[in-house]
Amino acid sequence: MADDLKLGLVLGYWFADPPTGVAEQIATAEELGFDSVWSAEAYGSDCFTPLAWYGAATSRVRLGTAVCQMAARTPVATAMSALTLDHLTGGRFILGLGASGPQVVEGWYGQPYPRPLARTREYVDVVRQVLAREEPVTIDGEHFQLPNTGEGTTGLGKALKSITHPRRTDLPIYLGAEGPKNVALSAEIADGWLPMFMSPGLDPHYRECLEEGWARPGARRGPDDFEVANLVQVVIDDDVEKAADAVRMSLGFYIGGMGAREVNFHADLFSRMGYADDVARIQDLFLGGRKEEAIASVPLALVEDVALVGPPDKVREDLTRWRETCITTLLVAGPPPQMRLLADLVRG
Repeated sequence: MADDLKLGLVLGYWFADPPTGVAEQIATAEELGFDSVWSAEAYGSDCFTPLAWYGAATSRVRLGTAVCQMAARTPVATAMSALTLDHLTGGRFILGLGASGPQVVEGWYGQPYPRPLARTREYVDVVRQVLAREEPVTIDGEHFQLPNTGEGTTGLGKALKSITHPRRTDLPIYLGAEGPKNVALSAEIADGWLPMFMSPGLDPHYRECLEEGWARPGARRGPDDFEVANLVQVVIDDDVEKAADAVRMSLGFYIGGMGAREVNFHADLFSRMGYADDVARIQDLFLGGRKEEAIASVPLALVEDVALVGPPDKVREDLTRWRETCITTLLVAGPPPQMRLLADLVRG
């Protein structure tokens, strides 16, 4: 990362109700020269509609999904939404894709989860075929078949090209990934990587994963033109522990409740950071119904590994570690006053 670190605004996904103040946040992002604005989805609001709605009030900032869950849509449906938004925004759309986890994929979308890397590879292949619009879209894969003329069909399926010509055949695709193999896959087939809970301490490990992907035959990009946009929670407060408490809430949820005990990629990530004992304790407390204790037991060291917390001078100093990583864009959230302060801290 260089001193010209880019900033992105994270809108996230909705909780019980639509968030307030989003229009002001996006206007501030444009004013401050933020590079991008990102929406998300879990099992409630979708990721495309907010970008279409709020993006209509922007003219410069790029608009991305972080992330569009692949199980929610066929790859062709995702490509249709992507090319539509790219036209409506004048070529400012970024398609961020992610596999999510088995609880959401199988419990909410009713899709099988096994072999997510192979499924991702086929999914991206189909999306790129739609956007290239060179030939009718075809694939005879393990997970996707186009046209589908198999058992239970009419047998009349026909390979088709998009009626609408995409604005950009090279519309950028980023992959959300946490595991080493998925990170390497991102470097091989995508234009960027959307990490979650990255730590500067893991930067050497992630660079090895990225280098592995870039070295594969047919890799799409290399280290000089590959984007890494990472969400970093920032809480500015003179009381470091008070600031950390706001981050502990989300970390406790992701470690303890975002996935089953047997399969929780977030918990695995924190274990790789060296917090295996803490992860086990947090999971035990959370899954045992003692959620407040689970959240309170997230150690400060873990918080400071993945977030920026404390008074402005401390945040500015801690940013030095992040500048030395492979990250190219710092994704942040917060109201306009905090966005202004962050812009000053990052660029000052």
